[in-house]
Amino acid sequence: MYNKKDNQVLENIIYGRNCVLELLKAGKHTVNKLMVSQTARGTIIAEIIKLAKQKGIAVHNVPPEKLDKFSENSQGIAVEVSRIEYVELTDLIEKAKKSPKPLLVVLDGIEDPHNLGAIIRNCVAFGADGVIIPKWRAVGVNETVSKSSAGAVEHIPISRVSNINQTINLLKKTGFWIVGAENGGQVFEKADLSFPLAIIIGSEGFGLHNLTKENCDFLISIPQKNIISSLNASCASAVILYEIAKKRE
Repeated sequence: MYNKKDNQVLENIIYGRNCVLELLKAGKHTVNKLMVSQTARGTIIAEIIKLAKQKGIAVHNVPPEKLDKFSENSQGIAVEVSRIEYVELTDLIEKAKKSPKPLLVVLDGIEDPHNLGAIIRNCVAFGADGVIIPKWRAVGVNETVSKSSAGAVEHIPISRVSNINQTINLLKKTGFWIVGAENGGQVFEKADLSFPLAIIIGSEGFGLHNLTKENCDFLISIPQKNIISSLNASCASAVILYEIAKKRE
């Protein structure tokens, strides 16, 4: 982590109009998102936004005070760059298929970086072969995610995709069964989970999106008392991944 005046980097945040523009043009960094102040105007701002959209980077309009937390001289623009290099989806699938019992974890809109970090840590602990996250309406791998994973982000391939349901279709074509974690599904202790699996875990509070759910081959759920509505995403992932690991011993 560093904050050097010449290239204006704070942890994994890069700010300043010219710095951000040159970074996007160079294409050497994986950018999680572009943050634009709601009051920012000008030709360079418009050029940055256009370039970000061309590259499929999520653009967030944010209050000016959010950027002020990074720098008093953010010039109304900042990007969050990933602490890791994401793996191409086809490469991740090819590598996973070399495992005797391939297991991928697909996250359908996790927005809390602490949850994402904990889930990635669970994936490493219980032997998943890779993690797939969406670009849109979801958190990328940032400083908080890395810390929450206790370094696990360095030990598992992570792919970031534009469309979860297109990804599901590709996974099916390459031999994976798509299993959604959702209340009301069959009790996972009784499910056959011995074949190549892609487990899909939904967002905090909302679960799986409807189209994602429809594209699953089947749904599984964790048996629990009715005192609470459901476990959060990271806890649910730990229980499910542990059960899969136990079944596959």
